[in-house]
Amino acid sequence: MAVDLQGVHDFLIEIAHKAGDMIINAKPVAAGSGTKKNSADLVSETDQAVEKMVSTSLKEKYPDFDFMGEETYKEGDKITDSPTFIVDPIDGTTNFFHGHPYLCVSLGLAVEQKPVVGVIYNPFTKSLYTGIKGKGSFLTDPFHEKVRLPLREVEPMHDLSTCVVAVEWGAEREGNDYDVKTNTFRKLCLTKEQGGAMVHGIRSLGSAELNLCSVAAGTLDVYWESGCYAWDVCAGWVILEEAGGKMVGCHQDDWEPRVEQRRYMAVRAGEGQKGIIEEMWKCVQGKIEVGFDAVTRAYATAEGYGIVTSAYDHEKRLTNA
Repeated sequence: MAVDLQGVHDFLIEIAHKAGDMIINAKPVAAGSGTKKNSADLVSETDQAVEKMVSTSLKEKYPDFDFMGEETYKEGDKITDSPTFIVDPIDGTTNFFHGHPYLCVSLGLAVEQKPVVGVIYNPFTKSLYTGIKGKGSFLTDPFHEKVRLPLREVEPMHDLSTCVVAVEWGAEREGNDYDVKTNTFRKLCLTKEQGGAMVHGIRSLGSAELNLCSVAAGTLDVYWESGCYAWDVCAGWVILEEAGGKMVGCHQDDWEPRVEQRRYMAVRAGEGQKGIIEEMWKCVQGKIEVGFDAVTRAYATAEGYGIVTSAYDHEKRLTNA
């Protein structure tokens, strides 16, 4: 199916502004219990209302496209090769509840499981990030009128000690993956004399998609993540790579990540990009269990679990092994 990416892009911008108006005018009210997994995994009525508006609008305009959204996702749902809208109605729901204006509506399109269009809008700062595969990525806000990313002159990256690195804690606050994260964060911050990377700084801002946009813009150097979902990265993936950034997996040698694998790392454009990726991989303290990647997939197949086609498949097969 031939897809008019420019037409999709333009329509997503319209939808993003409508969603932004809904978010601006809403009061954060918990939906149901107000949480999904635990008290750190919040959901609001606004998340649900925005997703309903977005999905309805997209289905009317593009009835033959698939849709995956955070609020309607069910365990076992998979992204196929069909054109698929991948949507997070509010990326940064915890910030929304606390009145912190670092959040966005995230609207992405994947074709053959590859992100090809991304529109991300923060209605509080009126920052609109957009990208189309092969056509560049841009920022429009009160200070910029469709300025091509990155915003600043690309500087070489010598090692992690010259970098600001974004990370997120996520909702899981115990177990293997929590330990891997906290030990990795510690490794990044430790002095070189103590075996660390001595990064310039660590940032945990609460929105995966806006973190990717900041890496694309060049205001963050690296974003390392595990545990988030396709709707947390699809739109930003396009914007990042169209700005010369690189998306890889969070574990060593995963150079070709898949959009739904739940393990990612983004590095901005610039000389030394490959070296930063490899140095960052060496700082990861252990193996993330949630999701899957090329290394895990090879391991699972070798152990006789069969071909792994999604994070859900991987987790199910390891559980049943």
